[in-house]
Amino acid sequence: MTLTGCSSSSTPALPPRRWTRRRGATAGRRAVAESPVLVVGRRGCCLSHVVKRLLQGLGVNPAMHEVADEAELAMAVTGDAGGEAVVALPAVFVGGRLLGGLDRLMAVHISSELVPILKDAGALWL
Repeated sequence: MTLTGCSSSSTPALPPRRWTRRRGATAGRRAVAESPVLVVGRRGCCLSHVVKRLLQGLGVNPAMHEVADEAELAMAVTGDAGGEAVVALPAVFVGGRLLGGLDRLMAVHISSELVPILKDAGALWL
C-alpha cells in the first residue's frame, strides 16, 4: 500500500478515535459502514483539518479517525484481501464508499457534485 498526503507529526493534539491492531480491520470497516461521512487521517494532519472544515461548512459533521501507520490503514481499507492500493491521506468515505483524498473532495465540491453525494449518503438534509 502506498500512502500520499500527510506525514507523521509529533503534534500533541488528541485524536477523537484511534484504530489499534486489537480492533483491526473489522472495527475500521464497521466505522465506515456506520458513519455517513468518515475521514481517516493522521493526528495533527493539516489536510485532515481542511477536510473537516469544508464538510462542516456544508453542514456535515464527519466522524474523524486516526491511523498510526500503513499497516493499520491497509487493514482498515482493504481488510485481509491484500493487494496493492494507493490511498491518499486523509481518506474520505461517504456512504460507506471511498470518495478519495482532499483533491477528490475539492474536485467534486467545485463541480457541485458533493452536496448531492452527501444527500444520497444521508449526511445532509437540505
